Amino acid sequence: MNEFVDRASDTVATAIEVIMVLVIVIGTVRTIAAMVGRLAARQALAPAVRQIWLHYAAWILLALEFALAADIIRTIVRPDWNEIGQLGAIAAIRIALSYFLGRDIGEVEHTDVAEAP
Repeated sequence: MNEFVDRASDTVATAIEVIMVLVIVIGTVRTIAAMVGRLAARQALAPAVRQIWLHYAAWILLALEFALAADIIRTIVRPDWNEIGQLGAIAAIRIALSYFLGRDIGEVEHTDVAEAP
């Protein structure tokens, strides 16, 4: 039974990591497409940079959530103090990144609303 749970959790965690990579790839492709689209239309890129960055940051935040979920699943099944410590450090870094990125997104959105006519 333990072996089944180990394999199942590893498979689920790997699937979540694949989803995480797909989220990053999709976000990156959409970001590049937005930039190229503006350049192809001969529109200035500078005014749209914040909005493009905002959308890309949202994709990155989503990917970070998937990465954290995969780490949690792997640690729950085979907990030892070393893995728990590593998860704690990784989770702290990812949570800090998510917090600051989320805060930056909020500031950009707030600035965009304040600048609207």
